[in-house]
Amino acid sequence: MTAMPHGFSARQVAARVLARAHVGGAFAAAALDSELDRAVQLDARDRALATEIVYGSLRVERWLDVEIARFTKTKAAIDASVRAHLVVAAYQLFFTRVPAFAAVSEAVSSVRAERGAKVAAFANAVLRRIAARAATTEHPSRDEAMLASMPPWLCEALARALSSDDSRAFLTCGDETPAVALRAETADQRPLWLARLRDAVPTATFEAGGVSPLSILVRGAGKPEALPGYADGAWSVQEEGAQFAALAVGAREGEDVLDACAGRGNKTAVLARAVGKQGAVDACDSNPRKLERLALEMRRVGLAARDTFAIDWTVGSGDLKRTYDRVLVDAPCTGVGTLRRRPEIASRRRPGELASISRTQRAIASNAANHVRTGGSLVYVVCSVLREECEDVMEALVAERGDFEPVPFEAPVVKCLFGEKVSVRLLPNVHGTDGYFLAHLRRRA
Repeated sequence: MTAMPHGFSARQVAARVLARAHVGGAFAAAALDSELDRAVQLDARDRALATEIVYGSLRVERWLDVEIARFTKTKAAIDASVRAHLVVAAYQLFFTRVPAFAAVSEAVSSVRAERGAKVAAFANAVLRRIAARAATTEHPSRDEAMLASMPPWLCEALARALSSDDSRAFLTCGDETPAVALRAETADQRPLWLARLRDAVPTATFEAGGVSPLSILVRGAGKPEALPGYADGAWSVQEEGAQFAALAVGAREGEDVLDACAGRGNKTAVLARAVGKQGAVDACDSNPRKLERLALEMRRVGLAARDTFAIDWTVGSGDLKRTYDRVLVDAPCTGVGTLRRRPEIASRRRPGELASISRTQRAIASNAANHVRTGGSLVYVVCSVLREECEDVMEALVAERGDFEPVPFEAPVVKCLFGEKVSVRLLPNVHGTDGYFLAHLRRRA
């Protein structure tokens, strides 16, 4: 794509993000952050508009592609950039109150600047016909368009895992871009930082989360890392459901805990804070670079893992010989639970992947389970709600091994929200978090 000139608009930023997601496979969230960093001239309102267009377009993208295809007989002219401008304009024509002339005019001007007059004339003809159709033809609601944009295999898998009402609500929630979640280091520090952050950015909104006692939900404050307290390690950026998952382990003062799939260490930090100086947390990941990031993040918040191990749990335990009071297995998954924040996942996952991912999860959980002490517990977590990645994996593990049994969660954060349960789901349409499945097993003699 061409370099961004000074004065790029919110709609042009949105189109660049969609093109990057379509061609390079970038996640929209990261691409949007990057483009907004470059678009320094945009005010808060325009940044919010760009964000809304990006996520709104992605949620109904397949439906929009069908509508655009009605009027594009030639495919040669539709490269990623042109397509992105067509999608942005079509989204506004069908699902916003933006005047048709404004949506069409800006898209055509952008195409002309990037591809010349001939391609701009093509875009103009297509968009005028789309505008006429949007104005004169009854078309689905945004919810119906979102459902039509979901691949059939995903709708079927969700129907197996959830009720029909919950499945529909899960797929259609997300008209509003999710808040950024911060994690206070302790629950008693949350009120303090709510007050300080509100004072620092009075134009933004800061609210206490309802699922994690550590969470602060932020809207309209810009980059969170620029807010007071981050550089000092007083709080971290962590999605609220991920905070809940770490707290669900129920780690206590003085215990030995293993974070088996630690990634960059956000959950590791929660566990280390819980076990205190008398306990210890070890962290593992198959990616050594993530473990390097983990060490930096832990240092920022004044903590440290006792040891880190680069382990591929699908083939064994590597050099790890210890056993632990508690083991957290935050297994790799389809990421379906993050659809609200990453709507592009729906078009990137394939139905054949589900069985393969499930086998990987079973192998990881089984090998990590070898490091749970007798009487100790294993908490299995995935940011998915599909049965194949959730109950099926835990049932297979219990059937494979005679030394593990499902038991109710001990952690107060789970009991307060769900009561006495051996497995739970967080749902974006119910709890306001990403979608998660958590299960609790105990190792018996």
